[in-house]
Amino acid sequence: MKTYFIDSFTTEKFKGNPAAVCLVENEVSEATMQHVAAEIGFSETAFIQKREDTVYGIRFFTPKQEIALCGHATLASAKVIFETGNKLQLSFVNKDGVRLPVEKSGDKIRMQFPVYTTNPFEVPSAMLQALGIDSIIDSRYNKEMNIVLIEMNDANRLQQLKPDIPALIKSFQGISGVLVTAKSNSMAYDFEYRYFWPWIGTDEDPVTGAVQTFLTPYWAQKLNKKELKAFQASQRTGVMETQFSGNMVYIFGEAVKTLEGNIIL
Repeated sequence: MKTYFIDSFTTEKFKGNPAAVCLVENEVSEATMQHVAAEIGFSETAFIQKREDTVYGIRFFTPKQEIALCGHATLASAKVIFETGNKLQLSFVNKDGVRLPVEKSGDKIRMQFPVYTTNPFEVPSAMLQALGIDSIIDSRYNKEMNIVLIEMNDANRLQQLKPDIPALIKSFQGISGVLVTAKSNSMAYDFEYRYFWPWIGTDEDPVTGAVQTFLTPYWAQKLNKKELKAFQASQRTGVMETQFSGNMVYIFGEAVKTLEGNIIL
């Protein structure tokens, strides 16, 4: 099975978020996909299979389980197809039938995602303690991705967070992850964020695109802007540009190929 390693949301190798992209030609069982994802060990591995000329089925697996949506693995998959084919536009269809249109936009790749909402959520004190957060501006919950959103008042403090992961897992059960965000202190970015998801993925995701489904609308409303630039303050760091258009979120990013090979099944 042809497989690529792609660093997403970066122009430099070994930055951004690494994803594996596997090109499925013959049927592969769900169990095999999960084994491959666990073997590779990246936060996500994408399995893509051509359905029509510009339509591909896509499935995302963490080392622990399958998930419905992943921004950086979508970007990585588009990078592979655009490099190996003669296409400028294509669509992915995920396991839930959600269509994800993608197109080349200069040096960047533009992805189209649905808009999700958030609702007020009372964060348990044990969760804040595990994260190392003393005070917050807002806390909300997104049901589609099952993620808790916490806004801090200091981006520098956000960058310095060193969560107690075992305590974080114990602080609340049944969620996929916790996203912590703050208005950026840098003129280069509008907001910054970090995403911790040890419940179903890795301790911290290097760069997370899919959360822009609700994070971009959140900051677009707060900052009264439709075009935003985000910085993910993980160890590897990552940057993306987003646009909020009412019923759609557009994410712009670049990606770099680091490995090309075959997995023997």
